[in-house]
Amino acid sequence: MASGRKIKTKKKCCESRPRCKRCPASMKRLERNGLAKRTGKRSYVVSLQATKRELKAARRR
Repeated sequence: MASGRKIKTKKKCCESRPRCKRCPASMKRLERNGLAKRTGKRSYVVSLQATKRELKAARRR
């Protein structure tokens, strides 16, 4: 994966709908789909190839 956006997740999911962009659950879903790479306990690098549609799908409840 090339470079991407660095994102530090929140400590806990706030359970809003749709999930917020920094939600740990959203980041975990992106990681499972190969669109993000975990770099630390709460930090991720999201791929620049991730489309808006894929990001919205990860945030969906």
